[in-house]
Amino acid sequence: MRIPRLYVDRILKVDIKFELSNTLFHYVVNVLRLGEGQSIVLFNGDGCDYPSEINHISKKSAEVIVQTQLALNVESPLDIHLVQAISKGDRMDYALQKSVELGVSKITPITTENGNVKLNDQRWQKKVEHWQKIVIAACEQCGRNVVPCIEPVIPFNQILAANSELQKVILAPKSATYLSRLAKPQKGFMLLVGPEGGFSETEVYNAEQRGFKCCSIGPRVLRTETAAVTSISVLQTLFGDF
Repeated sequence: MRIPRLYVDRILKVDIKFELSNTLFHYVVNVLRLGEGQSIVLFNGDGCDYPSEINHISKKSAEVIVQTQLALNVESPLDIHLVQAISKGDRMDYALQKSVELGVSKITPITTENGNVKLNDQRWQKKVEHWQKIVIAACEQCGRNVVPCIEPVIPFNQILAANSELQKVILAPKSATYLSRLAKPQKGFMLLVGPEGGFSETEVYNAEQRGFKCCSIGPRVLRTETAAVTSISVLQTLFGDF
C-alpha cells in the first residue's frame, strides 16, 4: 500500500507531536482506516517531506509524530506561470489539477470577454479557496512539496499590465507560430490560456501590443482544459524536466 501524503498548514520539525485537524482525522481514520503505528508523509510547502507515524488515536482525534525531514527537490527547472481564463464547472478544476501535476509554479485565474462565469467578489474568493484545495490535493498525489499559489481573480487587461521577466505567450489557434518552435527562455513562461470561446480578437491584439507572443499548439482547436494541459506538456518536454 502506498504511504499517504498529507498537507498540513503548520510548521513541521523532527520529533514534534501534534493532533491532526478534524478534516485530516476523518480522512486518515475513517476513509483510509489507518491505525496507530502506521506511516504517513506530511508536507507543508517548504520543499521538504516529513515521514511521520500515527502515534495515538482516540474517538475524536489522532496524534502524529514527525520522524524525519527529507529535502526532496521535485520541482521543474522551468518556471511556468499559468494564466487560465475561468471556465465553467469541472473544466477549470481539471485544468488546475493537471497543471499542478505537470509542474506549474503559479496560477492566476482571469475573467475574459468570452468567459461565461460571472460572480461577485465574495463568491470569487470562495472559488479561489476551492481551487487552492484542488492544488493541494494535486500536490499530495503527485509528490510535490512546494504548493503553487492561486492568485486572486483579475480581469484580462490587468494581467497585461503585470511586470514579469518571463517570456509572455498567449494561445491563439489562428497563429502560424507553433508553441513547439519557441526558443528557450531566459527565465520561463507566462502562459495565457483562453476560455471555452477563446480570446476575443481585441484581447489577442491588446496582448500582442503588450509584448505577448501569439502561438498555437497545432492545426486543431482544443478545449480550454486540453489546451492548458497540452501546452504545459510541450514546454516541459522542450525546456523542463520531461
